[in-house]
This record gives sequence, structure tokens and C-alpha cells, in this order.
Amino acid sequence: MKFSTLLVATFATAIHAQVEMDRLMDLKTKQWDRMRAEGVFNRYDNPNARVQAVGPTACVNGKAGEYSCDKVNLLSFLSHAEMGSSTKEGNDIWGWTSADGREFGAVGQTDGTAFVEIDKAGKLIYRGRLPTQTVSSPWRDMKVINGYLYVGSEAANHGMQIFDMRKLLPLTRPKTFSITTDLTAIYKGFGSSHNIVAHEEKNMIYAVGTSRNLPCQGGLFMVDVSNPANPVSPGCVSQDGYVHDAQCVVYNGPDAQYVGREICFNYNEDTLTIVDVTNKAAPRQISRTPYAGSSYTHQGWLTSSTDMTFLLLDDELDEEDGTGVAANGRTTTYLFDITSLASPVNTGYYQSPAKSIDHNQYVINGLSYQSNYNSGLRIVDVRSAEADPTGKSFRQVGFFDCHPEDDAVGGIVEFSGSWSVYPYFKSGYLLLNSIERGVFALKYTG
Repeated sequence: MKFSTLLVATFATAIHAQVEMDRLMDLKTKQWDRMRAEGVFNRYDNPNARVQAVGPTACVNGKAGEYSCDKVNLLSFLSHAEMGSSTKEGNDIWGWTSADGREFGAVGQTDGTAFVEIDKAGKLIYRGRLPTQTVSSPWRDMKVINGYLYVGSEAANHGMQIFDMRKLLPLTRPKTFSITTDLTAIYKGFGSSHNIVAHEEKNMIYAVGTSRNLPCQGGLFMVDVSNPANPVSPGCVSQDGYVHDAQCVVYNGPDAQYVGREICFNYNEDTLTIVDVTNKAAPRQISRTPYAGSSYTHQGWLTSSTDMTFLLLDDELDEEDGTGVAANGRTTTYLFDITSLASPVNTGYYQSPAKSIDHNQYVINGLSYQSNYNSGLRIVDVRSAEADPTGKSFRQVGFFDCHPEDDAVGGIVEFSGSWSVYPYFKSGYLLLNSIERGVFALKYTG
């Protein structure tokens, strides 16, 4: 009887989460359809347009050209049209550094992936593009392991493109690569996916948000890419159903029983769910933790890759729905104490000065680089997490707002502006991909 009750409760939770995901995608699709009808995506395809004429522009007195900022300089910009996109709509972004130190970006667009190089002065150079494998989709995600780019999409039957980024090195003019002859492989173990999670240390790709009708139920779809030309799936994680995004690490935190094991922190629509995936044939769910104010658990990151005691979690619908502390519309980041992987505790939260929906964040040396839709790039000092687990000591130390249209009203809770940021280049250059504009090369000066 108890088992049957648990099954019913689990099924009901899964149905509710699917409804929320469908609602989220519907909200976005309707807004982007409206933007297309208004011609928003065509405003930046003229090489003489003001936004494209901006060269290196320091942030002075809170402005870099038309963009509001603080301690973040604008170095270069390329529109989606300049990067070969016919739809002129952007999404995710990732980066790669060659063996000789050249820095490249893989810029997600609805109709493919554009490639840019950042030169030593921070100027963006368009190098080429890889078209979508099937049809266009607003959702495209990519990561890099050992120089190979792995691209998934919500496009039907897309699979996962595997592309050797070293093909960019000899180019002297932009090239459109073939989706047949220029790919290292195309992995067809799944069709559509929502996000691609990479664990470089283990040569593992975890595709998340694949079809809920597959055996993985949208959970971690494991792909071993030790041989990029012959990727194989050793298993999947389906215990808690659909995973929206994840971070996987070799654990070295305070919970001694898991030290040295491969742990994935999954952002599962309405919970933080932690799984031990060391044994690919028999992954084990360690915990499943809901939190007050949740609307749609989206993404997150450990505050430190060394002590692994706290993590940040962003919820993509709490500002939109006005739930809990996010009722004021200000971007809300939830802080979790994960000293015990079996018993995470939501100890506090941080709120941005700006109204905006959060989307993606990555933490380096105690700074969270957050891409928050209409408020753009926000850089938050989170080093005080252990000393003050309420999050009240977190502080914004820099920003670059790539969506000036709503500055006068202090921000609007909508799904436009920036999609994601790549902050891992040794040069310190940052890449910020805007949905309606293009890619910005930035530099934090704090």
C-alpha cells in the first residue's frame, strides 16, 4: 500500500513538472513569435547599424555606448546576421582554447552554430558555421571536451553533432561546414535534447531533456565520448525523471563517503536532485530536495570546485510567477548547503538589484557569472557563502546589460536579452550571447 501511494505521488509530480515545462516553453515561444512579428530580430542585421558600429568601448560613468554597465568593458560585437544566421536568433554559447592559446566561441543560433575567434585585443572574428542537423529550433546547446564540440537541440531527430574545433585553425575566410562530411560523428541514440552537460574529467556527455517517452524519461542520458568518432551510451538516470540541467564532478567535498566518486547535481524542474553516477550501469540517487518558492528549477553551479560545500540554484519561473521571495521580480538565486549530499538545505538566497529572469550561471574563483535575460551579464561575489549561508553578504561586483530597452523602468520580467555566458578563457575575455542581437566580447575590470 505504501509502495502504491509512493508510485502515485511520483507519477503526479512528474505530470506536474511536465505541465510546467510545457508552460515555460509556450511562454517563450509566444514571446519570440511576437518579437518576430515586430521585426525585432531584423534590427541588427545592417552592418551600418549603430550597435554594430561600436568598437572597443570602456565602461565609463555607468555606460559603454548605449549599454548600462559597471566594471565591464565592451570590446567587440557581431550580430547573428554577420555570423551567417538566416533566422538571426541566438541561444547558448560555449568556448574552446587551442593548444597554442587561440580562443574560440561556439555561438548557438536557432539555425545552427556559428564560430568566432577572439584575437589578442578582444576583437571578434567570424570563422564559419555548422548548420542545424535537421530543422531550426530556439533551443540549441553545446559543450566541448578535448577539442570536440557536442551540439544538441530540441529540433526533431537532431541527435548530437560531434565536430572537431581544430578544423577552425587553418581558416582564412569563413566556411560553412557540411553536416555530413565535416562531422566527426552524429550520435543518434536520442533525437531531441534540451541541454548538453559535459564532464571533461571523465570524457562523459550527459544529454538532458531528451524525450520523456524514452527509457531515460528525459533524465541523464549517458554518452561516453572517450572515442569521439564512436560514442557509446553506458546507461542513463531515470529515477527522478526529467533533468533540465546538471553539473557533474569528481567529488572532493566534506561528505567523506562520496569522495572520489562521480556525482551529478541535477536541476530537476522542481527539486535539486543529487545522483552518484560512478557505476554507469547502476546509478544511485542520493537525495531529492524541494525548496520554498520553486516554480521551475532550471540550472545551478557549485560555489567552489575545491570545497564543494555550497551550490547556487536558479529558478526560471519564480520571477515570472511571483512566487516566494521572487514576487518582487528581482532575479533570485537560491543558496544550498550540501555538506551532506543526502540532506541538502536551502539556507538563503540572493536578489539582484535588477528585475529580470535568471537563466545560466557559472562560478570561477568565487565569482558567479550570471546570464539573466533582460538584465544581461551580472557578476556576483559569492565567496561569503560559508561565513554567511543566508546569502545576504553576496554582492554584485560588475555587470553589462545587453538589453537597454527596459533600463528606464529598472528591468522587465521577460525572455529576451542574454541567454548564456562563457567565462573560462585564460585571457579573461567573456562571451555573452544575446537572443536578439548577437555575441558580445566583454572584459571584467574589477
